Amino acid sequence: MFRRHNGQMDLRAQWEKLKEFVKTLSLQRQMMENLIIAKARQDALQRKMEERRLRLQEEANRRFAASGTITAEEQEQRILYTNVLEYEQDHDWPKLWKANIKKNPDDATLVSGLVSCLLSCPDHPVMMLLKRLQYRVYNRLYPIVSKSLPASPALPMKPSHSAQSLLMSDSHQNASKSEVGHSMSSDASLNISFSHDHIANEEDGDGPHTLDRENSFEDLEQFLTQLDWAPSHGDPDVTFEQSQLDQEESLVQDLEMRDLKEHLKAIVKDIHIAIDQLLSLCLLSFECLNTASSKDLCVASIEEAFFTPLWSSLLALFRKVHRERELSFESSMRLYRDASPGDVGVASKLYPQDPVVLRGSYPYDSAVQELRLLCRDCCPQRKLECIVRTLRLICACAEDYSCLHEAESKTAAIGADDLLPILSYVALRCELPQLVSECAALEEFIHEGYLIGEEGYCLTSMQSALQYVESLHTGGFQLHNTKFT
Repeated sequence: MFRRHNGQMDLRAQWEKLKEFVKTLSLQRQMMENLIIAKARQDALQRKMEERRLRLQEEANRRFAASGTITAEEQEQRILYTNVLEYEQDHDWPKLWKANIKKNPDDATLVSGLVSCLLSCPDHPVMMLLKRLQYRVYNRLYPIVSKSLPASPALPMKPSHSAQSLLMSDSHQNASKSEVGHSMSSDASLNISFSHDHIANEEDGDGPHTLDRENSFEDLEQFLTQLDWAPSHGDPDVTFEQSQLDQEESLVQDLEMRDLKEHLKAIVKDIHIAIDQLLSLCLLSFECLNTASSKDLCVASIEEAFFTPLWSSLLALFRKVHRERELSFESSMRLYRDASPGDVGVASKLYPQDPVVLRGSYPYDSAVQELRLLCRDCCPQRKLECIVRTLRLICACAEDYSCLHEAESKTAAIGADDLLPILSYVALRCELPQLVSECAALEEFIHEGYLIGEEGYCLTSMQSALQYVESLHTGGFQLHNTKFT
């Protein structure tokens, strides 16, 4: 009886295991069927997507139908337009904007809203192209601007005659000789900098030649005294070697500056091409923007989005190229820091000389404050607008100051020849040497259409004023010989 009961229990357990096994097989079979169905649906979806891609590609080919061989640029444009068509298949907002602008084609608010909406969609082909072009420019900038650049260029100081300066001169000689060939072959060597670690190792005395400081101190003092007080009676070999070293350093600096200018020229060209590509893709995406006013709004928005993350690095490269000009500007700035407008050639009737009228300030203070705002913007167009506002404030202040001297005068308070000294005074009071590089960059990136009217005149005036300020510390630029119309 007991054996029969155990046998039934074993059969029941085996039956339960068999049921679980059958259930598992059933689930696995159902999962396999689901996988097959999902795979079939995926294949069907891929076929549909491929058919849509081919259809859109054919539409792009018809749009850009051309005879002969297709260039790489044309092929890239076709691909970008195909991406735009695919994006519009999956999103409805482009169609809504197109319909609204079609109803009101002259509404500038709608155009600005469309461009803002377009530049706020990171997955749109226009924004994806913008990011790719930004990365391309930044990758060309980074090897150069990653090297240290001081916020404000310091004037060259006379080196102190000490053991440290002697070691510095040795390290300069070694570094110059080793970097002449390297500067010619690599962009990464455009900024020549000498290794502080090399100097530190020499000062630590870890090299193969360890000096006895107590025994050599008097010899060092005697040697430095000869360098300080009797250079004309020194060893002619030493003089010849120093002259050769100076020539090598000058050659390295010339090669470095030439490479910097060529690199900057290439980057500027890339940026112009990038802006043109972005504008072309915008017009392909939204044909309703293909009007003169809409193009201007579109270019302004594209430039602001493109330049904002790049401007600091781009300006750093401009400052490297124009460093000598900035040094000249700073020298004049220090020399004329407390100068009055009359010291730089401003006519006496165009500024008040009574401190009570100024109320603790200085002439043309509002124009100076406005010009200082230029360095805060990261878009060339906004910077140009800042210069225009500065010159308008100068004209307004000049009229007010002129009225103080001639209460009933109805003639123009300021002429073209009066503007240069006033603008030079305003630039001096700003105390921003980087204005030189900022204006040089604006000259490269401002569209030619803006350089014809008021904006172009204001930028040219600012450039002339900066050049005049640069020459003040040398006395080689005569104000009365400077005329611009």
